[in-house]
Amino acid sequence: MRITRRSFVAGAAAGVAAGGLLPRRAMAEMMLGEARMTVVSDGNLMLPGSFTFAGLPEAEVAEIVAPLGVSIEALEPPCNVTLLRMDDRVVLFDVGAGPDFMPSAGELAANLEAAGVAPEDVTDVIFTHAHPDHIWGLLDDFDEPLFPDARYAMGRGEWDYWWNPETVDTIGAERQAFAVGAKRRMEAIEDRVAFFDDGDEVLPGVAAVACVGHTPGHMGFEVRSGGEAVMVVGDAIGNHHVAFARPGWEVNSDQDPEVGAATRVALMDRIVADGLGIVGFHLPGGMGRVEKGGEGYRWVAM
Repeated sequence: MRITRRSFVAGAAAGVAAGGLLPRRAMAEMMLGEARMTVVSDGNLMLPGSFTFAGLPEAEVAEIVAPLGVSIEALEPPCNVTLLRMDDRVVLFDVGAGPDFMPSAGELAANLEAAGVAPEDVTDVIFTHAHPDHIWGLLDDFDEPLFPDARYAMGRGEWDYWWNPETVDTIGAERQAFAVGAKRRMEAIEDRVAFFDDGDEVLPGVAAVACVGHTPGHMGFEVRSGGEAVMVVGDAIGNHHVAFARPGWEVNSDQDPEVGAATRVALMDRIVADGLGIVGFHLPGGMGRVEKGGEGYRWVAM
């Protein structure tokens, strides 16, 4: 076996697993026609409650989150990367946070290995958007693309926003590191990335759906196979509590709260009307469905 820097990193990850720190395996899996969709954990985030709840009516928030066991003070949303195996393609929607964002995240590489997928197996990486927990996992410990043989795709509007040198000065101080980190990783794939727009077929059976507001160019994806369909929503639906119960509420976690709320309402309506399953990056269990409930909706995990 030829030892490369990449195989050294993979071997180190395997050694950690063998030493007892076993990675968390796929949280959920389903067949979609002949395609297999798997949720692979990248760990979780650790956020103050204000990240989502600041400015929202406290009594109503408490009433919504209490039955779900969610703390108003601290949030630990899961990070669910979607793995699609279809025909001869091995596709990732987003790549997780990598080791540099939060110590509770960055588990994707080890958990892909546990699911039987090596970095070299990945043929396509499609980004919903370029926030740290979705793109910072692009590079390995040597600042090389972790998925060396993959083709990359990102919405044209999302790429243009983060590539723009003015973004770092206009995004706000609390998100400046997001802009710097996104640009550095995008530079690594500049010559290998394809762009798409709303409605485009990114891959056979994978159609882009504009879900802007969380970021200016955020995309979801309707995945169809064998007459069945699932929507990969990324962060357009960012939690399983207030985003469902009050999708029209404007929340701080969206870069444009007003547009994000309008997008969320329209997306919920479409998902229910079309009877789509969904895969959510920060939804517990990862895979499930949307049901009408009370003034809004509710999340039902698989």
